[in-house]
Amino acid sequence: MKRLLFAGLALSSAVPAFAGIDAAKAQAIAGQHMCLSCHAVDHKVVGPAYRDVAHKYKGDADAMAALMKKVKGGGAGAWGPVAMPPNPGISDADLQVVLTWVLAGAPTQ
Repeated sequence: MKRLLFAGLALSSAVPAFAGIDAAKAQAIAGQHMCLSCHAVDHKVVGPAYRDVAHKYKGDADAMAALMKKVKGGGAGAWGPVAMPPNPGISDADLQVVLTWVLAGAPTQ
């Protein structure tokens, strides 16, 4: 019985951190707010790939706040000379859904 309990605990800790992320919802929000016009999951378009963003900010406890500010206010210089236009129209709740997905590596499922 102890082995079964241990095995269950071991397997539950192997579930990816993004298992609860609704990738479809995040992608829908990103599409609605034109994020996908300049970004893609796995390759650079005008802006960086979402997976590159996740890699850059991996382990950064301040990443969510910094990226929320960057998306809402726009910015330039972090990924090259092309400025990211501000997107003040996205709600904080929707932006958090998208950025949680991005920071998890933009899983497709």
